[in-house]
Amino acid sequence: MEKILIIEDDSDIAALEKDYLEASNFEVDIARDGTSGLAAALGRDYDLVIVDLMLPGTDGFEILEEIRKAKDTPVILVSARKDDIDKVKGFGLGADDYITKPFSPSELVARVKAHLARYKRLVSGTHTNDVIKIRGLEIDKTARRVFVNGDEKQLTGKEFDLLTFLAEHPNHVYSKEELFRNIWNMEAIGDIATVTVHIKKIREKIEMKVSKPQYIETIWGVGYRFRV
Repeated sequence: MEKILIIEDDSDIAALEKDYLEASNFEVDIARDGTSGLAAALGRDYDLVIVDLMLPGTDGFEILEEIRKAKDTPVILVSARKDDIDKVKGFGLGADDYITKPFSPSELVARVKAHLARYKRLVSGTHTNDVIKIRGLEIDKTARRVFVNGDEKQLTGKEFDLLTFLAEHPNHVYSKEELFRNIWNMEAIGDIATVTVHIKKIREKIEMKVSKPQYIETIWGVGYRFRV
């Protein structure tokens, strides 16, 4: 059964929303202030969160912002305010929907179902990709894309192959000759200095400090190791 969290200080509205959602076979929790609501949203696994903007403790915008830092759970904002600026701010912070009071409870249920179905489609689509995640580094092998703390980095084909090879064999020290042979598919009779050049370029793209790499370490006199 899918679980919904309602963060709403108006007990009558919260009870009405809960009744309609439970009638549609959802499990529903209610938080009556922003502080407890945010704690519940971050501390438990909900399939969708409904947040009123005007709340005691922590307002809806702050709650949405904190949820987006940690989760991609669908969030529907609810407010009596009709100003476009609130809607723009809400969507800018990552809200999936914005409903203005008063509204029909059946409309709320319909929107909840629509966003849950959309989220399931998105999640099922991402699961088809083969992704390596190590701390802030994400290597999407299927799409051949690399992200560092959410920012995409542009790697050449060989840079991507070399990074992926090392990440797939963490804590294993490889010599330049071994890397040259595995990535360039040649015996180490070519210019193995190309390995050093590629490692340098990869570090410039994925490391916070090239002088103190947190991913690809140099083992002096031996080769390179991907640290986890």
